[in-house]
Amino acid sequence: MMPVKHDEAFLARAIAAGAGETSADMVVKDVLLFSVIDGSTVETDIAIVGDRIVGTHGRYSGDVTVDGRGLTAVPGFIDTHLHVESSLVTPFEFDRCVLPHGVTTAICDPHEIANVLGAEGIRYFLDSSLETVMDLKVNLSSCVPATAFETAGACLEIEDLLPFRDHPSVIGLAEFMNFPGVLARDPKVLAKLAAFQDGHIDGHAPLLSGLGLNGYLAAGIRTDHEATTAEEALEKLAKGMTILMREGSVSKDLEALAPILTPDVSAFVALCTDDRNPLDIAEEGHLDSMIRRLIARGIRPLDAYRAASWSAANAFGLKDRGSVSPGKRADIALLDDFEDCRVSQVICGGVLVNDAEFAKRSPVAPVGLDSVKVAPVTAAHFEIPARNSEADVIGVVPGRIITEHLKRTLPVAGGKTRVDLEQDVLKVAVVERHKGTGNIGLGFVNGFGMKRGAIASSVGHDSHNICVVGADEEAMAHAVNRVIAMKGGFAVADSDGVRAELALQLAGLMSLEPFETVKSDLEKLRAAARDLGCTLAEPFLQVAFLPLPVIPHLKITDFGMFDVNRFELIDQGS
Repeated sequence: MMPVKHDEAFLARAIAAGAGETSADMVVKDVLLFSVIDGSTVETDIAIVGDRIVGTHGRYSGDVTVDGRGLTAVPGFIDTHLHVESSLVTPFEFDRCVLPHGVTTAICDPHEIANVLGAEGIRYFLDSSLETVMDLKVNLSSCVPATAFETAGACLEIEDLLPFRDHPSVIGLAEFMNFPGVLARDPKVLAKLAAFQDGHIDGHAPLLSGLGLNGYLAAGIRTDHEATTAEEALEKLAKGMTILMREGSVSKDLEALAPILTPDVSAFVALCTDDRNPLDIAEEGHLDSMIRRLIARGIRPLDAYRAASWSAANAFGLKDRGSVSPGKRADIALLDDFEDCRVSQVICGGVLVNDAEFAKRSPVAPVGLDSVKVAPVTAAHFEIPARNSEADVIGVVPGRIITEHLKRTLPVAGGKTRVDLEQDVLKVAVVERHKGTGNIGLGFVNGFGMKRGAIASSVGHDSHNICVVGADEEAMAHAVNRVIAMKGGFAVADSDGVRAELALQLAGLMSLEPFETVKSDLEKLRAAARDLGCTLAEPFLQVAFLPLPVIPHLKITDFGMFDVNRFELIDQGS
């Protein structure tokens, strides 16, 4: 929503109400207030004027009273890094889906839509951020495209980003995933970094360590959500980074990183989801799920709730929030179960969250409804000529976006290299969908478990071409052609045709339907994938990360198989 004007008249009202001289706008009565500063709990009223907390540790009267008896008040949760597009719904539906879980601030990188639509996509998110009930903050996408080894729908240079810099929702520069470009002092990279030296610059440096990490941090980068082991996280903490502990639908790092969340460092650890879909949110929750699991693992509640609020606010310069105390933004999660983090009610910016508040939002017109620009394909497009050497195979690791670089001897027939179901080696292809180049990158992947059929997606990080994994070429063609016909989406097919689908018309990334409908369609897609033999819990986002050429070790783009460690395409001609 639009920021509240904190002028002299507002301050006079806030001071008077905080001092108990006049009524507040809203009072939460008789609530247990948990402090993320010292871990204390006290029964109190919480007084609110406008979007600001004006009183605690006292008794107040207000125009609106919220009964807090039996509830515990904690600061609203801050998701420090996410892509709304990965929720597969619009920012408005993301707002309605996630805010009831206590997430009052979400710091998003519109990187996905920016790769498809460029500045138009960022503008759509900024316009939406002024209407959402939650405070949707934006970090400007720093690496569009992520590399020069793929075809994206747009290219953003520093000149494209600067017009958005002073927007009220903008914090700074989003995840700088091109760490090879940073270390190589690429002039275009340096221009972006230089322009945001006085603001926030988000990091993205998987497995980077030693002197290379020092060089990366010397650019003024101070956060990282890509640590996947405690050892990696501890080195980054020692070098001054704030670690954003991630638990998404694919990248699940909580179990590995939970041991680092100790009293000594909890002020320098925050939480994020990165990529999480409505089905997982409905089944497990959002940041509330992370807090619940951390506490269940023996982490002090103080450290878990602090990481979800105070630490996150400080890391991103959000000095107006992060604790339930006078002078702070009135972002409060009211819990009916503190240890299990069960959210009963949410106050966001001084507004009690309910359906009526969501109904007040002014709509923002969708963009990118015709972003899939590619001709239909045939089975022949997915044939791979035989070669004399072993095949390079992407090894999928469930729950991680880091992949293995495998070598496999595969069967050959009719001069073509075939899949090998016994070795669980399927075909993977990336079909360029932005500029009509006709590019189709071809390769092999291990780890899906499928015995037949294919899965296709127009969500393909980061350039979002169409990625398809399949056991036979006919099914791959059916799945890809259905995605094309829907103007974006997910499709599951076998050799006879399409078995399940989800249309993602907005830039080929997001549905125009309510999140409840998307959840239902995802359930049908998962069931259809299981019927093909797929063993992955989240196959669609796993497919979407196969074309991500900035995450080790082996990936695929519309140019072909890509060795991330060497940062070069693999010659598949021999």
